[in-house]
Amino acid sequence: MRQHYLKSEEHGPGIPSGEMLPTMYDLPSEDPEEPGVPDQFHTWQSELLTETFVPPGYAPDRMMVGSDLNLYYDVTSPLSYKRPDWYAIPGVPYLYGDREGRLSYVIWQEKTEPFVAVELLSPGTENEDLGLTQRKPGKPPTKWEVYEQILEIPYYAVFDRRKDRLRAFRLAGGHYSEMLLPGGRLWLPELNIGLGLWRGNWHMWDRRWLRWYDADNNWIPTPAEQEKQRAEQEKQRAEQEKQRAEQEKQRADILAAKLRELGIDPENIKEE
Repeated sequence: MRQHYLKSEEHGPGIPSGEMLPTMYDLPSEDPEEPGVPDQFHTWQSELLTETFVPPGYAPDRMMVGSDLNLYYDVTSPLSYKRPDWYAIPGVPYLYGDREGRLSYVIWQEKTEPFVAVELLSPGTENEDLGLTQRKPGKPPTKWEVYEQILEIPYYAVFDRRKDRLRAFRLAGGHYSEMLLPGGRLWLPELNIGLGLWRGNWHMWDRRWLRWYDADNNWIPTPAEQEKQRAEQEKQRAEQEKQRAEQEKQRADILAAKLRELGIDPENIKEE
């Protein structure tokens, strides 16, 4: 629990003590002055991350995943938010209150911080995503500052699709340290799941994509791939059953032919 934004008795300027704190219904989910998702890649990449993020030990309805969803992080400045390209919060209900989808993610309302965040680098945001911009006087903290010092997100990954390069940072001693990624893969031991670069066709686009993998280094299939695998397995079982039936018929035909050679009518033989 990050007490600096959860202490209701220390609301700060603009939020007098005793007043109700704003919830996701009060805070805007969109800002008309801020551009949305810049291109199809961001949408499709986030979709693949979401569909393959299946950490063992967590029920699907207890895994909150946000993609380009406003993240409100500071109760003393309730309108301040960041919008990660993708983030996950294990143990938090998939639906808000198990009833409906979220309009945004409000830290003081949910009381649980993201465990991993992913940013997809764009020319206009690259420096801030990599912690290379300085906070301007009187302005909100940078994205890097929020992830590292306010939310204290344990793992932060950035992907440069122009270079097909994945970088990851782990929180240690209150600061992010870049991690070595053997084979270009990031393993999260706490969740028993990893993130790597998969070369494949996704939305008719063949390229390298970020994708989650399991403890056996196998890429976790999407629901559509799982359904295709089940259909293939069912087809194989049906084919095997057909082959067994044909083999049984062949054996029966051979036996019948041998009986006829002995002058025995197979039709007159009854099973005891």
